[in-house]
Amino acid sequence: MPDLLLEFFSEEIPARMQPRAMEDLKKLVTDRLVEAGLVYEGAKAFATPRRIALTVHGVPARQPDSREEKKGPRVGAPEAAIAGFLKSAGLTSIDQAKVEKDPKKGEFYVAVVEKPGRDALAVLAEMLPDIARKFPWPKSMRWGKESAQPGAASWVRPLHAIVATFGPETEDPQVVPFTFGGLTSGNVTYGHRFLSPGPIEVRRQDDWMAKLEKAKVIVDPARRRDIILTEARNLAFAQGYELIEDEGLLGEVAGLVEWPVVLMGSFDDSFLAIPPEVIRATIRNNQKCFVMRDPQSTKLAPRFILVSNMEAVDGGKAIVAGNERVIRARLSDAKFFYETDLKTRLEDRLPKFAQIVFHQKLGTQAERIARIVRLAGLIAPMINADPVKAERAATLAKADLLTEVVGEFPELQGLMGKYYALAQGEDDAVAHACEDHYKPVGPNDLVPADPVAIAVALADKIDTLVGFWAIDEKPTGSKDPYALRRAALGVIRIILSNNLRLNLAELFALATEGYLEQGKSFMREFVGEAGKDADELSGLRMSYDAMTGSDLRDFFADRLKVQLREQGARHDLADAVLAVEDQHDLVTIVRRVEALAKFLETEDGRNLLAGYKRAANILRIEEKKDGKSYTGDPDPALLKEPEEMALAKAMVSIAPEASEAYAAENFAGAMAAMAKLRPAVDAFFDKVTVNADDPALRENRLILLNRIREATRTVADFSKIEG
Repeated sequence: MPDLLLEFFSEEIPARMQPRAMEDLKKLVTDRLVEAGLVYEGAKAFATPRRIALTVHGVPARQPDSREEKKGPRVGAPEAAIAGFLKSAGLTSIDQAKVEKDPKKGEFYVAVVEKPGRDALAVLAEMLPDIARKFPWPKSMRWGKESAQPGAASWVRPLHAIVATFGPETEDPQVVPFTFGGLTSGNVTYGHRFLSPGPIEVRRQDDWMAKLEKAKVIVDPARRRDIILTEARNLAFAQGYELIEDEGLLGEVAGLVEWPVVLMGSFDDSFLAIPPEVIRATIRNNQKCFVMRDPQSTKLAPRFILVSNMEAVDGGKAIVAGNERVIRARLSDAKFFYETDLKTRLEDRLPKFAQIVFHQKLGTQAERIARIVRLAGLIAPMINADPVKAERAATLAKADLLTEVVGEFPELQGLMGKYYALAQGEDDAVAHACEDHYKPVGPNDLVPADPVAIAVALADKIDTLVGFWAIDEKPTGSKDPYALRRAALGVIRIILSNNLRLNLAELFALATEGYLEQGKSFMREFVGEAGKDADELSGLRMSYDAMTGSDLRDFFADRLKVQLREQGARHDLADAVLAVEDQHDLVTIVRRVEALAKFLETEDGRNLLAGYKRAANILRIEEKKDGKSYTGDPDPALLKEPEEMALAKAMVSIAPEASEAYAAENFAGAMAAMAKLRPAVDAFFDKVTVNADDPALRENRLILLNRIREATRTVADFSKIEG
């Protein structure tokens, strides 16, 4: 079967756009092939700085013929309806349609439309230019004489050639004929810009890849990454160092070169006085180079790895020297910034925050820091942290935002705060809290473990959440401009990872009081004008909690369910526990979900769930029919059958046992107590007729069923459990 080779050769494509362009090209072409009935065997996309390409294997040479029956109007319908039917079906006369009979609707016309398949070459010639015109580059440009014309072709960078060949492996392929951007498709591409710039005639994938490799172009980005990583590791090892690997930088560098040549350079040892993260950020961001460390000391080495796109006649000496000059200048700037920052204490930078607005409604950065300091001091005793250290850390945590190094490298915020805090003699816990209070910033990021850092991290995130909730700036759909989902997940991970028994409602209330004490008008809008005495502040807090705090807790419940799902927990079990838990203590919720999951894996658990669902279904039907609920305790005098007596007796003994175990947070014990109901429930449904003829007996048995429903709510709302 024929194969397709498609390549768009252009000026340099930004590295960040190449992975998405590969995916888009593959999806657009293969989707259109399938729509056209050309089901292929496999496809693979490629990208280099100067081209994106696609090969599709096993494409049929021709579309299959199609046959479609199109139903028309009734026999005897108005002429206009029949004319419209003929036109849509491509018929010239109604005699070309057949008549079919429907027992209910009578006779109607049916057109049999047979469409012969087209050659795949013709389909591709029509399809490919349309895909090129609609290609979803994040940014594109027009070029050449036609660029001023309406509807001119656009591409990420000016195109120089288009390869489009199609044919079986045993024959010379044909060119898929089309034009785009003033270019006509052909079978000619070009190699490396400097090492082999001449035209290259290609046929299909193997031939194309082999000839381009001879022309110093490796078209597969995964192979370029492997070459760079392997050679960089080997070069570092040969010098007694260890490469500091960087997946993001590796992908970017692989997108900058077509023929990777790995070289090593050096910089002066004196720069190692700068924090290693600053050196790495300087070399990475400015020169796209890798750094190394001494495997014995784990300290940064005065060497770097660069990836060139050239095989130089001098072995790369001039290229290395040029990079060394640039890196020397960049590191000199970084060293100057760092040494300048050290001359000013962190607390001396704080007054500038009074002129920086955090949010128009939430106040300045200075006001925000004051709230975080207050809240961190209140949280600290709850988690056995030193309140004085927590308040000191919260005071200094944001100060590095105003330093020269963080201004140059924003990704180092927090980290530089730690370095500056240590340099000015702050306590280790305070310094590390400056770094860790932003964490976790992603699902794979570490969680603060030191109590002081935990206090500041929670205060920072909770202050943000409460404030934005109060001004109704909540996440909507996919939009979350203030990263509130990330903040909530951060709070959840900190609490769960450190097994903290904290009450979320209390934390929200404390954060709310911070805004109220600052006299924020949006908080007072909940209850109108009010003073600042303690009773009125308490009333304002309660009003806020009633109107907004519960909604914020629901948001946390949703985030918790996301977190539990990522850990493998069933979503329905989380819903079942959250339906009966007050949602304040996250650790308790997670323990209950885990205990419930283990319980339902047992035979007793599964059978009790089945018994609950049977009882709940009967109650739902009968309560709807009777218009009332069957609550209260069953009348012992109306318990006639041994099985209902046994169930009532089990309820009396087991429900308190489960409640006592739950109160002691022995959730496994509570589940075990509930399991004891299973034999009595099974026997009841086997032997007792609930809907007895005697109304009093029927009502008493429905009340007994309701006791089953109420008893299970001790541990979870079983109605939300699937299965």
